[in-house]
Amino acid sequence: MDYKQSELLRFTTAGSVDDGKSTLIGRLLYDSKAIFEDQLEAVRVTSERRGETEVNLALLTDGLKAEREQGITIDVAYRYFATPRRKFIIADTPGHIQYTRNMVTGASTANVALVLVDARKGIVEQTRRHAFIASLLQIPHLVVCINKMDLVDYQESVYEEIKQEFEKFTYKLDVKDVHFIPISALRGDNIVDKSTQMPWYGGSTLLYYLENVHIGSDQNFIDARFPVQYVIRPNTDEFHDFRGYAGRVAGGVLKKGDTVTLLPSGFTTRIAGIHTFDGELAEAYPPLSVTLTLEDEFDLSRGDMIVREHNQPTVSQDIEVMVCWFSERPLQAQQKYTLFHTSSEARCVIKEVRYKLDINTLHRNQEDTVIQMNDIARLLIRTTKPLFFDSYRRNRNTGSIILVDEATNVTVGAGMII
Repeated sequence: MDYKQSELLRFTTAGSVDDGKSTLIGRLLYDSKAIFEDQLEAVRVTSERRGETEVNLALLTDGLKAEREQGITIDVAYRYFATPRRKFIIADTPGHIQYTRNMVTGASTANVALVLVDARKGIVEQTRRHAFIASLLQIPHLVVCINKMDLVDYQESVYEEIKQEFEKFTYKLDVKDVHFIPISALRGDNIVDKSTQMPWYGGSTLLYYLENVHIGSDQNFIDARFPVQYVIRPNTDEFHDFRGYAGRVAGGVLKKGDTVTLLPSGFTTRIAGIHTFDGELAEAYPPLSVTLTLEDEFDLSRGDMIVREHNQPTVSQDIEVMVCWFSERPLQAQQKYTLFHTSSEARCVIKEVRYKLDINTLHRNQEDTVIQMNDIARLLIRTTKPLFFDSYRRNRNTGSIILVDEATNVTVGAGMII
């Protein structure tokens, strides 16, 4: 199969500490033959040095020295692997509460979230927290991997009990597609190969699910959105009059000849051509990066947006966002930041902290407005210029923002527009 044509699926791990997230990914890479012999040998040597009887597959993703020493995941580890059916990017995210921001970063672009549950402990506070963050980030597919089934004698009753409890919890969440798989990451049960220990389970293995889950409709193909990143003027004899607008399609389908509106000017024109490095296309859709040419000469620059005539985003300087705070310096109302949204950049001020969210109880605390690192809060923000946006629920590309400290240039928060 031509790998260029195979789909790319991004997935992330979530769950409490020691639920086996890194081991699961190590097992997935090992059983699908996606690691080299020297990588495995290095892990084998490290495992022996630590006095472990078996090869610790978790070490394949835990790259930081402190992670290996403490046996925990601190930062997001990205791994790439491919099977004949699909290409995969894995974000192995930490389970500790103090690394919530890292989990948000790793999960923000995922199609699938693997939520791990320890079969012995069942659903704990951190499981609920991560499932909530996955729903907040609108990850389309949730797979609940009930791990360490080997330690509860592969009992169906344990699996069913956890499944029912999790289903009851997800009624409160905005989750469309939930799938349950009983596994043992350590032993390899139901990861790549079907487990012989659980004949009562009739579903698919984890790899089969990841290879076959339908992600084609995860993108928004209805609302056409094309944020301009760069204006291309080659000024060569061959392309003397060429003026193209380069960017990444953030939503909808754009076709040659379509009537479009240019924001912020409001002028209307038609698409003359859709160009790529490999030649012209008849249509462009997310997440393709293309260069558009227009029939009329209009002044467009970085941060402007090309949209459909009768389907336009919200245009406003006031936005409400759910923000996960990344900075060690607390957020306070009336502070000023630089805001990045699609290809646009603006200065902004935090007008109001509406409430801070307790991720464990989903309680909205309106009294405590000091937002510390890893807190999630609802804010009202005012920008120096109008933004062209959709709600995050409708479009993850045009509904997300990043806040940057003007003095240090450090990213201090990531937000989802409500």
